[in-house]
Amino acid sequence: MSKRKLTAAAKRARRERKRKYMMVFMNGKQVRVPRPQTIDGMPIDEYIVKNADPIWLHQNGHWEHITPPEDEFQTET
Repeated sequence: MSKRKLTAAAKRARRERKRKYMMVFMNGKQVRVPRPQTIDGMPIDEYIVKNADPIWLHQNGHWEHITPPEDEFQTET
């Protein structure tokens, strides 16, 4: 016996679920959990660290990601 084919609406719903959720194992059971949000395929935190300027990082409390400019630490002797 062959399986019946999915309707167009069922295929669309399945694609949408695959895009929104991912399957993981929790307590020995397979569970569907929401996928982490990404920007251009990068996690949001990594995207912010790479693209934000120091003023924005300071205003939003991301002080651990602020790197001091290298020019200030070079001393002439």
